[in-house]
Amino acid sequence: MAIRITAIRLSGGDSHQHIVRLWWTNPSTGATGDNSRAEIVNWIENRNGKAYVEQGGSRADVHVVTPMYGAKYLRTRANGFWTDNLLALPHW
Repeated sequence: MAIRITAIRLSGGDSHQHIVRLWWTNPSTGATGDNSRAEIVNWIENRNGKAYVEQGGSRADVHVVTPMYGAKYLRTRANGFWTDNLLALPHW
């Protein structure tokens, strides 16, 4: 199952590390929901989940980033490059 991330919530800053909640839709079922960053990270890493952002007809896959220090976070990657597609989504 792949979900499309549609919105985010930031807390304490404006970078990827500050995304605390993500809203999503499952295009194949029409299901919608929202989860914490930790829940989405766990779903991707441990349950073979797939997520992406789609804007202007282009798609960027969501990946888990594991920094040397601090909590894991999410970031998009398209055409072999890290992108800011998550940060460009509507903020709640």
